[in-house]
Amino acid sequence: MTHILDRPVWSALTTRQAALAEGGALARRYDPSIVPFAAARDDGAESLQALSALAGPDESLLLVQADEIVLPPGLAAVSSAAGVQMTLKRPPPKISDARIERLSDADAAEMLTLATLTRPGPFTLRAQMLGEFFGVKVDGRLVSMAGERMKQEGFTEVSGVCTHPDFAGRGLARLLSVFMTHRVLQRGETPYLHAYATNKAAIGLYESIGYELRKMMNIAVVRAEETVPGHT
Repeated sequence: MTHILDRPVWSALTTRQAALAEGGALARRYDPSIVPFAAARDDGAESLQALSALAGPDESLLLVQADEIVLPPGLAAVSSAAGVQMTLKRPPPKISDARIERLSDADAAEMLTLATLTRPGPFTLRAQMLGEFFGVKVDGRLVSMAGERMKQEGFTEVSGVCTHPDFAGRGLARLLSVFMTHRVLQRGETPYLHAYATNKAAIGLYESIGYELRKMMNIAVVRAEETVPGHT
């Protein structure tokens, strides 16, 4: 039986984040100004064709799922990678730190700058449409943050965890990861997250605060074939 998190994009866009979706009954994507994730309902020919139709000129779609990714007709892979999906198994001790503050639209530009520098995953000025974000500032400068991304029934993804290199090694990523984990738990939901399988540092951090591997995931960035070098 397929788990709701095996196709996390599809399950989010057909439930709690349906209001952010473009597409229909066979394939959906987030508004591209928010995040480039997209998904087909399944790997059937009609669903894949519908997914292909969602990619506009010069646009990339980011696919994440447990099953091997089947490329839709007309789309080619720009990149692909193995990922891990982790769910919380042992809640970490609660923390309280006066430095943690809720981020707002006024922080959006600085959040994007930090994410562009540290590359925690796809990030845009409208990322806060997906959920809450919290951060730590030093002398008014945002140096670390974490927030929420995909949401399914009973689950919320912790995402956007990053720290400016000048402030690495101070435990800020751990602090904010634990904080966001408890924010999700307080709502009676299960926190989960994604990381590239090669990102051993991030995986080790998440394991240390009680997350465990649920599933290996497949990740691919796809574009129209004519816009990908080597395809015509």
